[in-house]
Amino acid sequence: MKIDLNTLTIKKAHAAFINGEYSAVDLAKAYLSEIEKKNKELNAYVEVYSDVLEQAAEADKKIKNGEANLLTGIPFALKDNILVKGKRVSASSKILENYVASYDATVIVKLKQAGAVFLGRTNMDEFAMGGSTETSCYGTSHNPYDASRVPGGSSGGSAVAVAANLTLVALGSDTGGSIRQPASFCGLVGMKPTYGAVSRHGLMAMASSLDQIGPITKTVEDAQIIFDCIKGRDPMDSTSMEISNMEHGTWNTKKIKIGVPRAFTESEGIDKDVIDNFNVSLEILKKSGHEVKDIALPTISYALAVYYILMPAEASTNLARYDGVKYGFHKAGGNLLEDYKFSRGEGFGTEVRRRVLLGAHVLSSGYHDAYYNKAIQVRGVITEDFNKAWKEVDVIATPTTPSPAFKIGEKVSDPLSMYLADIFTVSANIAAIPAISIPSGFSEVSGKKLPLGLQFMAPVGEEAILFELSKDFLKE
Repeated sequence: MKIDLNTLTIKKAHAAFINGEYSAVDLAKAYLSEIEKKNKELNAYVEVYSDVLEQAAEADKKIKNGEANLLTGIPFALKDNILVKGKRVSASSKILENYVASYDATVIVKLKQAGAVFLGRTNMDEFAMGGSTETSCYGTSHNPYDASRVPGGSSGGSAVAVAANLTLVALGSDTGGSIRQPASFCGLVGMKPTYGAVSRHGLMAMASSLDQIGPITKTVEDAQIIFDCIKGRDPMDSTSMEISNMEHGTWNTKKIKIGVPRAFTESEGIDKDVIDNFNVSLEILKKSGHEVKDIALPTISYALAVYYILMPAEASTNLARYDGVKYGFHKAGGNLLEDYKFSRGEGFGTEVRRRVLLGAHVLSSGYHDAYYNKAIQVRGVITEDFNKAWKEVDVIATPTTPSPAFKIGEKVSDPLSMYLADIFTVSANIAAIPAISIPSGFSEVSGKKLPLGLQFMAPVGEEAILFELSKDFLKE
């Protein structure tokens, strides 16, 4: 039978399995067929796993034996920085070519227990450093809405795979917007949990105080189902914690108070279509009975500067382990120092080298206090501004990105312009709060309809209000 992949959700697929309309193997074959047709052009997957149908057959056994849950047999795409035991994983970097994971990430353990089917690993910016998937050693992924444009990054391949029906759902990682920005560019739901809500064990670290794994899906309900599966305290990750769906929930779902940092959302450089769409979105929320009010977040404009000090500092430390000695790419020199220089110089791409150098600089003697310590202090002030705002409102709304998807190559030689694309997303990582991007409309550019996204942020542990408000906006 023909499976309608365009409107498929986790619950619809689960019902079809239970009712015998089609099997997990049938669904896996449908996605493998789409990958065969489209992946060459879109470059979403860097590897499709050879055991997909075997995984699906195991899921069908669970379904037949009455042991299935909602995620049994559901096809997932995995960002190329999440470890799956016995599978290659490279963070889309030459320095880790042919590296095979020796253990499962905690999120993978949980999804395997649920019976999920892993289709393959998806393209990404090298070590998650980028906002366009252009820094990948496997080449750029292409936006399904316009193949001449980027899909966003760093989880670009995961977003393309979901948007182009090359998988039902996907996992990405978000350090400064790397789930939400590609979700916005590809017309999807992308969710960054509270820092610590999902274990980072088995995620290749970029910036350890900012990284979070989260879902990329077509519906809010699908994102919520995945989050409920992968969240929770993990003894292998000391920063992880339990998050209940209603940790502090004192809000009224019929009338949620939504704050808008107006001076920030309408600052210079934001695309007019983005501002217009955002204002239309706010009117929709008002008509649904929610309260929208302007708020002050005095230090939010410093979040991007803080991010681009803390993130390179942490990345330079985390990436010190990739030296070409124990695993991955190695190029021999005349001595050990030359081995390091040649291996790292050729194994890392331009953007990774740029950020490692920047990070080493801000941590160096004489600059540590002026840059890194100052950024830590400002991070505390930004977080406190958010804490004050939560006394007035339940949720804060902004656009997800300052523009729709840009052309491939348009910003690759202008790092500052690329970094500014993160202006709305980085503050949630800085303040360790949950955030979600949902589709909010389109911008017509050169005859193509390009998706736009609406972002909601909530207090620590309040993922539930993000799901409720997003479902209400999208009328799910």
